[in-house]
Amino acid sequence: MTCHCAEKLLWQSMPALEIENDLLSATILLDKGADIYSLVYKPAGLDVLWKAPWGRKHSARGFDSAFDSQTAWLEAYAGGWQVLFPNGGFENTYKGARLGFHGEASMRAWDYEICQESAARLEVKLSAQLLRSPYLIERWLVLHAGSPVLQLRERITNQAGEPMDCMWSHHPAFGAPFLSEHCVIDSGARTLLADDDYAGAANPLRPGATYNWHQAEGIDISRVPAPDQPRDLLAYLGDFASGWYAITNQQLGIGIGLCWDADVFPYAWFWQEINSSPGFPFYKRSYVIAIEPASSIPGQGLSAVIEKTGAQLTLQPGESREVELKAIFYEAQTGLAGISDAGTVRLK
Repeated sequence: MTCHCAEKLLWQSMPALEIENDLLSATILLDKGADIYSLVYKPAGLDVLWKAPWGRKHSARGFDSAFDSQTAWLEAYAGGWQVLFPNGGFENTYKGARLGFHGEASMRAWDYEICQESAARLEVKLSAQLLRSPYLIERWLVLHAGSPVLQLRERITNQAGEPMDCMWSHHPAFGAPFLSEHCVIDSGARTLLADDDYAGAANPLRPGATYNWHQAEGIDISRVPAPDQPRDLLAYLGDFASGWYAITNQQLGIGIGLCWDADVFPYAWFWQEINSSPGFPFYKRSYVIAIEPASSIPGQGLSAVIEKTGAQLTLQPGESREVELKAIFYEAQTGLAGISDAGTVRLK
């Protein structure tokens, strides 16, 4: 099969765009942050992205009970892969605007246009004009026939007449049937920093502690726990030799890797929710991990970043920043030793 794209309607009300070649397909939710809702390795019919057990929130026909942005975001979170911009983590106030949990971009409707559609190559552009903050965000997705690589290039532009601080990250979450205790995580990171404010119900890490990847508190963090081994944690991969990670299901012999420019995203948030957290929204029924290339830490909102680490991005009036990420499917049982900037995997 050659490259192809088509608009479709999911759940009777959600416009979506499906892009595909002979090896992979991706479904993008146009009215929900341009979330990549599914990412399928077609030879195995395997979607690697997590799907929330509560399903997708339909638009309320009457009263909507979510009064705060975190509840609203989590109710709308159906799984998949989000962009978090211009905020990541808790709601906070910046320059008179109340920045919502995980940022406005992931809750906006996006426009799209087809830049090129041929048998050999597909390129689609998506974009959103933010309202609460003065930014334009644009994304280009590219597929090549016969390639197991999804290329993603994204640009943020400050349209204000003054400097603006922001956070920018990508939040791909992985779940079953791909995710299991047979999965191993490899990465170009050298360190793992535990979040200093995350307690958790079954968090093995000491808040604020720094570890050498991939050993922490006597645990091999590179091994994914089984569903009956509760764990929840938030930490940050850092000190990247090069920006990449890979998750290999050694039983299935299939893996998914990401690579990116570590000069733009020098961190990767590392989140695990292994049927551990009681109460809303997880209720001890979510088996998911996310490894999230990011500009800034901690994941506690822009104000906390400015106060604690100074790792925010600052864009001057009219300035743009770009990043390129690649998602790569591969077949292996040993894991990866690396991923090149071009998306070529190197097996262990």
